[in-house]
Amino acid sequence: MNKKQVLNLLGLAQRARKITTGEDLVLKKIQKHQAQIVFLAADCGQTTQKKFSDKCQSYQVPLATNFTRAELSVAIGQVRSVIAVTDSGFGKKLKSLLFSE
Repeated sequence: MNKKQVLNLLGLAQRARKITTGEDLVLKKIQKHQAQIVFLAADCGQTTQKKFSDKCQSYQVPLATNFTRAELSVAIGQVRSVIAVTDSGFGKKLKSLLFSE
């Protein structure tokens, strides 16, 4: 997996306004089946990790936890620990980069 490539693509999705950030908004996107892939910071709290891993599992949304809060924040230019990609094109490319190995 090429971390730099994934983070660059995430930044591109942010500039294209194809991502949603913040816990409550991301949860809503998952429940409405609008989230293609969810990024959760590896260093976020235990309850947050459990909440999102359970939600993503029950709604069959891929969950990526290989990045720190700092890496995700730098990629999108905002301090965030949870990000949902809502565009199918970006989602497909990110899934192939993250889970193809």
